[in-house]
Amino acid sequence: MKKVNILSWIIIILAISYFIIPLLATFEFSLRLIRGHYSFEAYRVVFVQPDFQDAFRNSILLALATIILSIILVVPAAYIVRLRLPSWRSPVEFVTLLPLVIPAIIIVFGYLRMFNSSSWLPLTDSKASTYFLLALGYVVLALPYMYRSVDAGLRAIDVKTLTEAGQSLGASGFTILTRIILPNIRSGVLSGSFIAFAIVIGEFTFASLLNLQVFGTYLQLIGANRAYEPSALAIVAFLITWACMGLLQLVGRSRAAKQAR
Repeated sequence: MKKVNILSWIIIILAISYFIIPLLATFEFSLRLIRGHYSFEAYRVVFVQPDFQDAFRNSILLALATIILSIILVVPAAYIVRLRLPSWRSPVEFVTLLPLVIPAIIIVFGYLRMFNSSSWLPLTDSKASTYFLLALGYVVLALPYMYRSVDAGLRAIDVKTLTEAGQSLGASGFTILTRIILPNIRSGVLSGSFIAFAIVIGEFTFASLLNLQVFGTYLQLIGANRAYEPSALAIVAFLITWACMGLLQLVGRSRAAKQAR
């Protein structure tokens, strides 16, 4: 048993080292902009750049738009499937898994063919409409995670009883969904939202092919022209992603604690 425990610890240490050592090396390299001294000058240089501020602001706004659109799309669909159409559950789950199977570059090329300036619904004629198209693309990328998070939240509650209770009190379908169902699956919605936020912050393919400036494209652009600043941005992206994962864990723990009560 001791030999097994020692081997297990060795494997864990090697796995952690494989992940941590490159990250520490990247962080150490990002501090060497001023030769002979460690400093956060690379971070300061990046943060004061107007292009970075615009790109980061665009990513934040796109993330918020993606979360809102995903909630509007997924919550009613998952609720209806759960309550009225249980036989559709497998087909719907299959459809929501497609973004994991179909490469992002194929999806965005399909968008460009369908919504270009000569199509029936042009969404690439202006910057605003193109950003809206990008947000729709991010909704598709986040769909597998958002749907499963919401569906897990619906499984944890008695949807039928809550719906019938609301109907007996004269509540409309919209009221039942927004004031009864949604508050009870708040943790599931938040879990999907954090994952969607992390996806939008790190995504590159959609924005690059649509020729829009977001955090991912700015990271690629500065990486082609600078040495230390890309390392600083990589650390920033890592911290944002892991902050989302940490919040996801906190939400998951709070949900488990409520279920245990």
